[in-house]
Amino acid sequence: MQISFGAFLLDRDTRQLLRGKRPIHLEPKAFDLLLTLVTERPKVLSKTALQQHLWPETFVAESNLSNLVGEIRAALGDRPRAPRFIRTAHGFGYAFCGNATAVPGPPGKPAGHPRCWLAWGKRRLPLSIGENILGRDADIEVQLDASTVSRRHARLLITAESAVIEDLGSKNGTFIDDRRVTRSVPLANGDAIRIGSLLVTFHRPTISASTETHASTK
Repeated sequence: MQISFGAFLLDRDTRQLLRGKRPIHLEPKAFDLLLTLVTERPKVLSKTALQQHLWPETFVAESNLSNLVGEIRAALGDRPRAPRFIRTAHGFGYAFCGNATAVPGPPGKPAGHPRCWLAWGKRRLPLSIGENILGRDADIEVQLDASTVSRRHARLLITAESAVIEDLGSKNGTFIDDRRVTRSVPLANGDAIRIGSLLVTFHRPTISASTETHASTK
């Protein structure tokens, strides 16, 4: 899903905020907050609800939330006293107050087009066609925030037909089903990948046999 507002485009699938064609950096939690506010617009969301959504079952100081709001405003060039996008409901919470429009997908791309992703616990980390770097760096495609993960730990290369993973000289290694990755290794749907001490699962939905059979009889 893509949502356009002002000069910006918010892409949920690629987890990017774009101004024109230029990506605007947001930390993962700040992106999640912006996406939540835009999706729930124009509803005002309480600070408590936002904290529970962003940090489930974890106590955090209220300043953590306000810092994320500040980061979003800086990225959007928004001002607290004259907001175009992020409005403060004093003593309660925040709301997205700009005009936003859902953007249709690219022409010719069928609805529900399967995408690859990594499952990490309850989180779903989308993967785009091309290069996807995994690690702790804030500016990479798939951020895995753990001390055993290197800043640029591994690389996933996705095409329409295949997916391979490579280790990038990480300290604690990359493993597929407990076999250390020392070269490019093809991935199959459901493969378990250990990045340092983190376990993720690779998913690549396939067209059902019934769909393929139906298509072949046309």
